[in-house]
Amino acid sequence: MTPGPAQPAAASKAKNWRDLRKRALSALVLGPAALLCVWLGANVYTLLLAAGAAILTWEWVRLCGLRTAKLPGAGVPVAVFLAGALAVAELAPIAWLVLVAGFLLTWAWAERLRGRDRPEQPALRLALGVLYIGVAFLCLIELRHENEAGRANLIFLLLVVWASDIGAYLAGRAFGGPLLWPQVSPAKTWSGAMGGLLLAMAVGGFAAVQLAPGSPLRAAAAAAVLAVATQSGDLLESAIKRHFKVKDTSSLIPGHGGLLDRLDGLLAAAPAAMILALLIGYGGALWR
Repeated sequence: MTPGPAQPAAASKAKNWRDLRKRALSALVLGPAALLCVWLGANVYTLLLAAGAAILTWEWVRLCGLRTAKLPGAGVPVAVFLAGALAVAELAPIAWLVLVAGFLLTWAWAERLRGRDRPEQPALRLALGVLYIGVAFLCLIELRHENEAGRANLIFLLLVVWASDIGAYLAGRAFGGPLLWPQVSPAKTWSGAMGGLLLAMAVGGFAAVQLAPGSPLRAAAAAAVLAVATQSGDLLESAIKRHFKVKDTSSLIPGHGGLLDRLDGLLAAAPAAMILALLIGYGGALWR
């Protein structure tokens, strides 16, 4: 019997959702763990960031075909961790200077080796990992320094980023439609982008009422800014993977790939949240 047109369509729909279970299980483990670390205070939160930075820098150096145990690949984690240690010690201006210096030194060292005996080594690409990971790392540290407001802001940031990711995934898979940027990603759609934006605004407005006094409408507006940053970070990481010709940055997280695949939105949203915090002034909620 010849299959009707409904059967291929049904098979295609089932294929769209085949990774949902793995993604959901990974999120159910990682999400509450991250929120708990934020809630428990600075020490546990710092350990979480350190573990994340170690994995992220390892994945980046690995993408560049190098190792973190040997120069120039070691320059990426060293620069990020040294800047992070200074930020934890509340020496933020020096931390930012060290991050920029680490970027320049890693680039110069990689160029030196590239010119001498490794002409194929990606010097600038390697060094850019210092900024790509380090800027978000410092912003996440600085946001937590605001004590109670910092804790509320970080929880708000995480919930909005996750809502943007979930909304984009569900709407994109359910409705499909025109691609957001076909040259970069064959899967991200305008319907997904809108779904992510709307769910992020709804979650942000609800979370703000629970976390701190403030206007739900302002919270929804702040969430919209963070959602746009999240989706921009997602597109940037898709462009990076296309550049490196890989599907995932690693295979650490079932259904997601690597930690860079999972935190791409947060790496862009954290600097956006830091800018909002600077605009409203330290010590207050992002939606104040």
